[in-house]
Amino acid sequence: MKWLVRGILAVMGLAALTIAGLLVFGTAEPPPPMKAITSTFATMDLGQLPTVERYRARDGAQLAFRTYSAGSRQVAVLIHGSAGSSADMHVLALALQRAQVTVVVPDLRGHGANLPHGDIAYAGQLDDDIADLVNILRSRYPDATRSLVGFSSGGGFALRIAADVPLGRQFDRYVLLAPYLRYDAPTLRSTEGSQPNAYQGRWVSAHVGRIIGLTILGRFGLHAFDGLPVVAFAVPPDEPSVTATYSWRLQQNFGPHTDYVADIRNASGPMRVFVGSSDELFFPDEMQRIFRAQRPDISVEVLPGLGHSDLVAKPKAIEAVVNACREGP
Repeated sequence: MKWLVRGILAVMGLAALTIAGLLVFGTAEPPPPMKAITSTFATMDLGQLPTVERYRARDGAQLAFRTYSAGSRQVAVLIHGSAGSSADMHVLALALQRAQVTVVVPDLRGHGANLPHGDIAYAGQLDDDIADLVNILRSRYPDATRSLVGFSSGGGFALRIAADVPLGRQFDRYVLLAPYLRYDAPTLRSTEGSQPNAYQGRWVSAHVGRIIGLTILGRFGLHAFDGLPVVAFAVPPDEPSVTATYSWRLQQNFGPHTDYVADIRNASGPMRVFVGSSDELFFPDEMQRIFRAQRPDISVEVLPGLGHSDLVAKPKAIEAVVNACREGP
């Protein structure tokens, strides 16, 4: 019996050391800046950028957002992409404002003017933050129709919200711009070398060992280390306006649910999806195939000649998004 106990303790000790090793040493170097994605935002004209406002979330945090006022009949909430901030959506927001749509652009928790960057308190907190923001909008614009527009990871997050009950029903329509679905989704472009795809290779460097360790701990209900960084983005170093890394709990939250196919099936409200034919990260034809297979009523439009970040900056994409937001619910 004594030897059995010692054996069990030895195995447990070895398992603990293995997991500790994964958490400490299972990291990767950040990728070099990916100018094909970041240059659009680095050169964006931020003239007329509204000042940051704050709203109170349920945990007492004062979270940042910007408002482009244009009346009270239509309101569009814009969700920025991974590593980004509300400023990235400025060109699109101005175009919607000119079309008489009031625009609200939050810095998601852990991004932009919300410090510290790269972490949240628990997976699902971003959903709660959007619910709290919606309550503010219902008070400010009680008779307005509401659109949720998400870009890249923000598009995947908008899909997550659309599938949530009852939060998804708080928006009358959804517009997804090159939405990120999952690291293993067939929408991700393949790349040469050892990396499995362009998203996790050029735009993202994943700390695979650490993710494995945290996943194991999570299955035992242990989440004390979920605030550790698990991905690094291909952004310029020491740039204060971007979020260079995400914690495990933020990475799990900022996108669709694990079963993104179920999110597509369960999405509420009319939905439009746009993707550029030259998107550097995603396959447009796969995007069409996946949505068509689950929801033939969801239109996936491929915009000729446009890359990933062009969807929030180029006139052809801006016009398409404005028209989609102004359609009847």
